Amino acid sequence: MDGTVLVADDDRTIRTVLTQALTRAGCKVHATSSLTTLMRWVEEGKGDLVISDVIMPDGNGLEALPRIGKERPGLPVIVISAQNTIMTAIQAAEAEAYDYLPKPFDLPDLMKRAARALEQKRRAAPPKPVAEVTRTEPGSDLPLVGRTPAMQALYRLVARVMNTDLAVLISGESGTGKSLIARAIHDFSDRRTLPFVVAQAQDLQGADGPSALIARVRGGSLVFDEVGDFDDEAQGRIVRLLDALGNSAPRIMATSQIDLSRRMEQGGFRQDLFYRLGGVTLTVPALRERVDDIPALAEHFLQKGERDGFPLRRFSAEAMDLVRAYSWPGNVRQLENTVRRLMVTSPEEEIARGEVEAILGSQPAMEPLRGGAEGDRLSTSVAKHLKRYFDLHGGALPPPGLYGRILREVEMPLIEIALDATAGNQAKCADLLGINRNTLRKKITELDIRVTRRRKLM
Repeated sequence: MDGTVLVADDDRTIRTVLTQALTRAGCKVHATSSLTTLMRWVEEGKGDLVISDVIMPDGNGLEALPRIGKERPGLPVIVISAQNTIMTAIQAAEAEAYDYLPKPFDLPDLMKRAARALEQKRRAAPPKPVAEVTRTEPGSDLPLVGRTPAMQALYRLVARVMNTDLAVLISGESGTGKSLIARAIHDFSDRRTLPFVVAQAQDLQGADGPSALIARVRGGSLVFDEVGDFDDEAQGRIVRLLDALGNSAPRIMATSQIDLSRRMEQGGFRQDLFYRLGGVTLTVPALRERVDDIPALAEHFLQKGERDGFPLRRFSAEAMDLVRAYSWPGNVRQLENTVRRLMVTSPEEEIARGEVEAILGSQPAMEPLRGGAEGDRLSTSVAKHLKRYFDLHGGALPPPGLYGRILREVEMPLIEIALDATAGNQAKCADLLGINRNTLRKKITELDIRVTRRRKLM
């Protein structure tokens, strides 16, 4: 490739690496640690491509993008940043950066993107000038933090779709942040001044339910939360609602922790609704699939807790190792709750490994039994989740009392479901379970199970 590349980064090592790589590829390079110098070069007409960091000693690279666009329409800018949050990706997209890469970046990947940018500049006509970005950061408190490839790909896709009219389906396990993604798409879109409405199945009931929803949203964003749990009647109402939308239609989004394509194949989800909702599908990865993001997320929650009035805390290295090793079946929501609990209960400023062990040891022993193959035996599922429970302790043994905790987790739902099936009749329930009635009563008391008598019998 050929052309002149302007590199702006206050890290000397990064400037050196980029200068050497770009020079070997056939480019001329001007490198600086100053945003002021970069802007002077741009104003002088130098450069066919800019590669700029965000945080510089004398300014912010993102805030400079509109100025670059005004001075040199069509000059591509690749933003690189150690601020690996969804805000960075969204702001870069809003300011019409050519591309965005998190630090540490993959050098061959950056070189491919630089080559495409230079080629595009040679072929493309100058675009319209970039508009100033003066908006504040309403999403700066969102726990959408991550430098892993999966999260960065998600951020880029959010930035691309936020100002389109395409329906968006956001899938992921419970606690991964699906609703936060939906909120971010709305808050940073052209519809941000309009209502953001989250709809449940009951909101569609009645003759006026769908029309009332449309009246509430007023052309803003309408989100069907956990749409996979909607029954066939509610799904049909959504289809008819979507078909009746006029010119001032709202942005349609939906969230689901269920694999809707699989549910559709099994006949449990309407095909016509699936294709109406799936204009763009965003998949939010589970926390165990982005382990490298856990320290940054934990630090984010510590800082948030401090702003909320909790004592200043930090994790010891050993404690953080255990936090990273845990599988977090409740994902980001569970991590946040655990961090806040540790901020309250830790007697010292530094949170020790033993304190983390105590908190995690009281968490549920098994993950939700989701995603297993159809026809899996119960023993197979239990064995799989018990193995995960041992693995998540990072080579250390779980806290003592495991036998009792496991039995309690199996016993409680078994008795509750059996009581429900027998309409609360304890004699029938004891007979169904094959245990003594007095034993059943004792278990009901020990497990604090609420018994409700009904007429329903199975």
